[in-house]
Amino acid sequence: MKQVYLDTFGCQMNVADTDRMELLLFHSGYIRTGEAQDADLILINTCSIRDKAEQKIYSLARNLKPLKEVNPDLILGFTGCLAQQEGEQFLEKMPFVDLVIGPDGVEHIVRLVDEVKEKNVPVVRTQFDTDTNYKIPELSGETPLKPGSTTFVNIIKGCDKYCTFCVVPFTRGREKSREVEEIEQEVRLLVSRGAREVVLLGQNVNAYGKRGLKRPVPFHELLYRIASISGLERLRFTTSHPKDFTRECISAYQDLDILVNHLHLPVQSGNNRILKEMRRMHTVEEYISIIEELKTAVPDMGLSTDIIVGYPGESESEFEDTLVLMEKIKFNNSYMFSYSPRPNTPAQDFPDSVPQSVKSARLQRTIELQKKLTLEQGEKFIGKEVDVLVESESFKSGADFRGRNAQYWSVNFTGDKRQISPGDMVKVVVEEASGHVLRGRGVL
Repeated sequence: MKQVYLDTFGCQMNVADTDRMELLLFHSGYIRTGEAQDADLILINTCSIRDKAEQKIYSLARNLKPLKEVNPDLILGFTGCLAQQEGEQFLEKMPFVDLVIGPDGVEHIVRLVDEVKEKNVPVVRTQFDTDTNYKIPELSGETPLKPGSTTFVNIIKGCDKYCTFCVVPFTRGREKSREVEEIEQEVRLLVSRGAREVVLLGQNVNAYGKRGLKRPVPFHELLYRIASISGLERLRFTTSHPKDFTRECISAYQDLDILVNHLHLPVQSGNNRILKEMRRMHTVEEYISIIEELKTAVPDMGLSTDIIVGYPGESESEFEDTLVLMEKIKFNNSYMFSYSPRPNTPAQDFPDSVPQSVKSARLQRTIELQKKLTLEQGEKFIGKEVDVLVESESFKSGADFRGRNAQYWSVNFTGDKRQISPGDMVKVVVEEASGHVLRGRGVL
């Protein structure tokens, strides 16, 4: 068989898209290799959400160029959000590249690779599909994919929120949901192949089912339907938007035992003026109200968020408001960034009055605060038993296995290798907390 080398940057949706391309290519005669120099086809699935990720990808492209020089028949392609954003410009910067495909080109990967071979010219495919919903047709028969204990399922793509800093609507397009029956079918298939935990994915999962489906299905109804699938032990979802997070979702956390007690809910800033400038469509007070209601219903809820510091025009006191909010909510974990302008977004044209040195200093203060909050939350687990879904053997010294608890903490623990395997649910007594990682011992 021919060999394909696949590499992925960015979010979990990109991971799922890469898996989909691997499956489609497998059925057309490709098998995945871990060595780029052995490949007949190299595909890099890209991210453009931050400038740093973009620069990494261009650097990687330049590093792959010698492989094309050694093997002229090698097809080198870039897919995903940066490919969508750059289009023809990607080829202008990297003329040795053969294939540039946006996220909507994933389902067409085999045809596009064949087109490169037949025409012997670069191919760019960045138009958005015109269908009103989102389809991932099933492929029956043999598969190279082994889902593992935790696996991802895309349920919606795109975003209609158009936050001023965010490139996603321009790289992923408008919101499109998959039919609920198709999602259920995929989850059943993954469970039959060994998956025990499913993570439902979307840029804004709470917007699922609002339009384009044969029958509108709200997100909370999808949760109940997926939770009823036999053999599934845990259910998660990401990412949510505060504007669309409903009381019905809070009720689902109470009602569904397998819907684990963790929520990733990006806040971005703790100041209302900045939130308005960001076009986030929620206030700090509304965000706090959601969290307080959720914690009342589910006291042991684990919370994580996204935070941007140094947004254009952010004053020192407005930045301090973000630190105050972090202290109030006490997030387990945060994904923290200093603002960088992204192409096509309204914010790239805003006067950026915050010097880079100030952005860096604010980011460091945010990171230090989150480290303190994470340690405080982690130490609460010490001496307690937690249920851990085993993902794999651990590479950490003094630990045999690694997995996650319900609140999405990584857990490394000792245990009997004769009795414990990936996919098992194991009770672990927590003995230590370090960063967003717990350590302990398995108990039978």
